[in-house]
Amino acid sequence: MLDVKLKGAGKRFQYDWIFKNLSFDIQSGESCVITGSNGSGKSTLLKSISCISPLTEGQIEFRLNGEEIKEAEIYHHLVISAPYLELPEEFTLLELLKFHFKFKKPIQNWNFEQMMERMYLAEHQHKSINQFSSGMKQRLKIGLCLFSDVPLVLLDEPTSNLDEKGLFWYLEMIGDFGANRTIIISSNDPREYGFCKKHISIENFKPRPIL
Repeated sequence: MLDVKLKGAGKRFQYDWIFKNLSFDIQSGESCVITGSNGSGKSTLLKSISCISPLTEGQIEFRLNGEEIKEAEIYHHLVISAPYLELPEEFTLLELLKFHFKFKKPIQNWNFEQMMERMYLAEHQHKSINQFSSGMKQRLKIGLCLFSDVPLVLLDEPTSNLDEKGLFWYLEMIGDFGANRTIIISSNDPREYGFCKKHISIENFKPRPIL
């Protein structure tokens, strides 16, 4: 079980602050959404939480079962799906699953065949990823996250490229595999995050202009 704590967090690009003075606690097993207008910094905050993009100021603390996890080690304990993270397109689906799960432990008792069936991709297991549609790739990204046995799941615009049927599939996946995990979602679509109990509005942490 993993807790995430932000203390006075701020991120700046050159002279522009994306967010500042952001303090927030997300307890283990809780679901949280980051909302805000397009270009407001939702993805930037999610990248900072993943430690892909370090904070400019402030701190982020991770505790796994009460024990502090260093930022340099947090990648062992999280997965992330985001539009800016590309899949290795030269791999087949089966090759990608084998590659991914060399680095992440799969959830208990789930094998590759079951995973592919649940992602509705079983008939494409020998097809290279560059032949997948955008919706197939999105299901694969979400599947890789939720089939990985890690306590922290980060999802940026999780239903982008998914149709209505894909949206219901995503919500079922969260219901079936999201329990007892800390889930943080960046989204503008209420259908994606209706289950979230906590809410960070990035607009509330933007510096006010000096008049």
